[in-house]
Amino acid sequence: MRPTDCFAHRATLGRSVRLLSEFRFEQSEPARFYGALAADTVAMVTDLWTGYTGEDPTGRTMLDVGGGPGYFASAFESAGMRYIGVEPDPREMHAGPAGEPGAGSFVRASGMALPFADASVDVCLSSNVAEHVPHPWRLGNEMLRVTRPGGLVVLSYTVWLGPFGGHEMGMTHYLGGYRAAARYTRKHGHRPKNDYGSSLFAVSAADGLRWAVSTGALVAAFPRYHPQWAWWMTSVPGVRELLVSNLVLVLRPS
Repeated sequence: MRPTDCFAHRATLGRSVRLLSEFRFEQSEPARFYGALAADTVAMVTDLWTGYTGEDPTGRTMLDVGGGPGYFASAFESAGMRYIGVEPDPREMHAGPAGEPGAGSFVRASGMALPFADASVDVCLSSNVAEHVPHPWRLGNEMLRVTRPGGLVVLSYTVWLGPFGGHEMGMTHYLGGYRAAARYTRKHGHRPKNDYGSSLFAVSAADGLRWAVSTGALVAAFPRYHPQWAWWMTSVPGVRELLVSNLVLVLRPS
């Protein structure tokens, strides 16, 4: 059995439909949306850790790069992991349960310059952050640096040419990022939160795979929200840019 099979059994069409249905609540009911996403992420990381190490992740140190408002913190702490979140934006920290009892520890810092020692954590996660920083693979290298040999790095990001690449701008991003942001501003009277060129960047699946292969630590890559029978898309150039939507890169530093 391949290590990823520990998670693949969860990757069903029903799961994909459930997660897709929650996306519409991101702005109106963030606790509902991020709560569902956090629970699914804990299951994914737990399964991947067990598959690759054969061990229970309870008691392991988890570093979440871009921990945001703390919904992931509560979920990972409830699963028995020691959670540390990194978030550069204090507004994000105060938008949810971050800092509340049972919501782990948080550090204000950039994911591109993590204030942690080499090989100091067991698991390093980045969920939907790489497309929001100007140098995503600098972030990836930092994640590898702070993860101990034999540990696990899980970097997941939204692919620009996929249907959700434009975030709240919808599919207007196919007109071009700057044009889509200008159109959103005219329609809503303010800039989008995920503003192309400042807080949103075009990151391709090919770029992520190229970087991951170059590290020598890549052990798996698959579409995060797709059923297992659709994982073949990751291996097909062109198709993966349009249909993968969110790419998961799993790496193990040695």
